[in-house]
Amino acid sequence: MRMRRIVWQGIRALSESKTRTFFMMAGTIVGIAALTVIMALGRGTEKQVMRRVKTFGPRAIMLIAGGGKNAPPDMSVTTLTLDDARAVREQVKDLEIVTPMAWRFRINVKHDANQYQAVLWGVEPSWHEAWDWYAAEGEGITDEDVATIARVCVIGQTIKRELFGDIDAVGERIYLNKVRFTVKGVLAKKGTSPMGSDFDNRIIIPITTAMRRVLNVDYVGAIRIITRNPKLMPQQIKEIRALIHARHHITPPQEDDFRIASPVSIAKMARGTSRTLSILLVALAGLSLLVGGVVLMNILLISVGERQKEIGLRRAVGATRGDILSQFLAESLTVTSSGMVLGSGLGAAVTLILKQATKVPVGLSSAPFALSLAFALLVGLFFGIQPARKAAALNPVEALR
Repeated sequence: MRMRRIVWQGIRALSESKTRTFFMMAGTIVGIAALTVIMALGRGTEKQVMRRVKTFGPRAIMLIAGGGKNAPPDMSVTTLTLDDARAVREQVKDLEIVTPMAWRFRINVKHDANQYQAVLWGVEPSWHEAWDWYAAEGEGITDEDVATIARVCVIGQTIKRELFGDIDAVGERIYLNKVRFTVKGVLAKKGTSPMGSDFDNRIIIPITTAMRRVLNVDYVGAIRIITRNPKLMPQQIKEIRALIHARHHITPPQEDDFRIASPVSIAKMARGTSRTLSILLVALAGLSLLVGGVVLMNILLISVGERQKEIGLRRAVGATRGDILSQFLAESLTVTSSGMVLGSGLGAAVTLILKQATKVPVGLSSAPFALSLAFALLVGLFFGIQPARKAAALNPVEALR
């Protein structure tokens, strides 16, 4: 009961000087808001990483033509061939699927008066299993299609909608770079990628047809590999790299003319970017909390000087040093706790605005609020103890003069 009365007296003292109280909690509000946004961004990034890994495939390895760690795929790069895919398939153990792909990222597609630009992939039948992506209507690419260099295609849902509307596309004719194809199937809907691109804006054709009749190339853009056991993936990546080095006559210090992507490398890259951003934002939040704590301490010290008569009077009527210490600590903790509540609300609002206005991945949870409370109490105790001790140490007789 006594402690409750002391806390209430501290809160009443704060309410009598609202402007000063707000300035004391301003740093805490900014710091806690920044911390809330940081944790929401971190959680959102983690979810995005898991979506990328799931989309990529937890057992998948991509051998991509062209060097560089993060360079986008480029069809002008000629460093991978069907023979490379065959060598990987035959010489690296415990691989379930090895399927090469020739591609072009912009190709004109035409049906009657309707035209559209699509992504073209030349594939083998195993492509469907490698990507777990099958035809929802009609059928997919078959061994016979590849063997006969057939002019058939399987289109994505976006292509179907743009060229055919609501009519059945299977059996219809389309033109790819003036080469006529028959639509034999429509792929199941995939939606958008974690990066925001449209998976369904895609057409697949037999790889032999792509290389000989449409693209006129003798190389492939990438080779998708599915391992039987994810635990073997690191060793298999080493073997694949060594094999391609030998086939392409690459020796140090020559740079690789290919790169290998895996769920581990994708997660590592995404988390590395997120970690850099988080460090910067944590530094900002920490600086805000530090500045807020210093401001809080200085204003409380000024308040002690201005309230000497109040403190002396309370001591004169029986308040102990502990009571004075408790009151000023209660004021400090009330300021930082209120700042935590307002800062958490502000941080949540900023997070929701980011989610609605941008494509930045965010994820709100209860964790930031618990951490914010801990930070608020720590700042309140650390920076409030000196003013509280100064107030408690005042001589009541001198304070009343």
